Formats: sequence, structure tokens, C-alpha cells
Amino acid sequence: MTTVLAFANQKGGVAKTTSTLNTGVALREQHHRVLAIDLDPQANLTMCQGIDPDTVTRSIFDVLVNRAPIEDIITRCEIDIAPANIDLAGAELALSSAIGRERSLEKALMSVKHHYDYILIDTPPSLGLLTINAFAAADGVIVPVQCEYLSLRGLAQLERTLQMIRENLNPDVYITGILPTMFDARTIHGREAIEILRETFGDRVFDTVVRKTIKFAEAPVQGRSIMAYDPEGDAADTYRKLAKELLNGTSSEHEGRGSFEPLPAYGAHI
Repeated sequence: MTTVLAFANQKGGVAKTTSTLNTGVALREQHHRVLAIDLDPQANLTMCQGIDPDTVTRSIFDVLVNRAPIEDIITRCEIDIAPANIDLAGAELALSSAIGRERSLEKALMSVKHHYDYILIDTPPSLGLLTINAFAAADGVIVPVQCEYLSLRGLAQLERTLQMIRENLNPDVYITGILPTMFDARTIHGREAIEILRETFGDRVFDTVVRKTIKFAEAPVQGRSIMAYDPEGDAADTYRKLAKELLNGTSSEHEGRGSFEPLPAYGAHI
């Protein structure tokens, strides 16, 4: 059974791309077949695997807009990548009049799902049509959240968007988990943000916490994941821990736990 997970947060700079790639590589280390889809016009996921978007002649844009088979664009890297380029910036306009535009990605994945155990989708920092396509295709959503107060406030808006998706497009998509990122244990603010997350969202927050480290900035320069760049480091171990949490969670779900429950009511402090 293939599990499709979207990494989403309408706020930029929260480590969505870092988390998509490194979670995928960590799952690959556990001998799972993984496809990562770059659904962000900035093409950062594509670049993080050493692919120059300017040289990509066929991208996920062609799949969504021109109905090209997704098999034709998949590139073998540390994991399989469906790359993006700047053309994707025009996808929402190009799809605006298309029938079934919200399900373009879901339909494209049908032909390759049986090849993969996990399909991970890196979404743009917005709740527009590209992100809605990701939600319509996904079994669950992982929300990377920077450990700062203002980052927490966007969770309510994201959950409202997901509620609309459940009502109209995909009744089974819920937030799989909230991933605290860019955590600095030296600051009181960072520690308080973690406390607020756990008090408000309970076990929807992953045990894994991604700490700030320069290694996450260095690895993409080399076109590599953190596992390839610094395999013995703490940063790599962080995403291995996250992969184990996901494997335990999806295993339980497939044994009959059912869909992930909606988030609890939001505290007044968010």
C-alpha cells in the first residue's frame, strides 16, 4: 500500500523542503521505495538533489498542465524525484479553467503508485491550487512548524483549508503530524513554542524535533541530503528518528486504526 504525504505550511522558511528530502532518504535507508515530488515553483527540492532547474526540459508542470506521464519526468537521485522548474509558476493560471483541476496530481500519480511505498510532496508556501492538488492526492499532511510564536498561528488556517478539502475533494486527509523545526534550545522563546505546540496539539506533535544547524544549509550546496552529506551527524539521526515515527504510525493505521483524527480545539493563545 502506498502512503502519500504532503509537507505543507503556508509560511515559508520552515524547513518543508529539507524535511521532504531527508525524510524520503531516511525512509529509503529503511529499504522503502520513495518518490519525492517538487510542487514548488522555486524548485528547491530539485536543486537539493543537484539538478539545475534551468536544464530541466520536462517537469511536474508538464504533468499537471499538459498531461504528460509522470514516468517521463522522474529522475533517479538518492530517491526518485519529479523535478520542478520556473514553468510551474504559471501552473495555477494554466489550470484555472481546466475541469478537475484540483485532482490533476492525484490522477497523474495513479500510474506510478504501485512502484512506491511512499510518495512525498513538497508544497509551495501558500494554500493555492498547487497545494490543494497535494492535499487532494494525499493520505496525510505533515506540517513543519518553526519554533516561533508567529509560525504557530498559521496552523488554524491550514486546518480550515484541510476541512474544506475533506468536505469537497478528499474525505480521508488529515494532519498526520506537526514537526517542530529550526529549534534553538538556547532560547526561552524556542522552548516556550515547543510547550505551546504540545499543550495545544498533544500527540499530533512528533516526538522528533529538528534543531537548527548549519549542516542543513551546507548539504544543498553539495546537492545532497543530510544523510549523504553528514551521515553520522545528529541532523541525519533526527530524520532517521522521524522516519521511524512515520513507519510506526502508518503501520498502525494499516492494521486498522483508520483515518487520522482532526486536530483538537485551538487554545486561545494561538
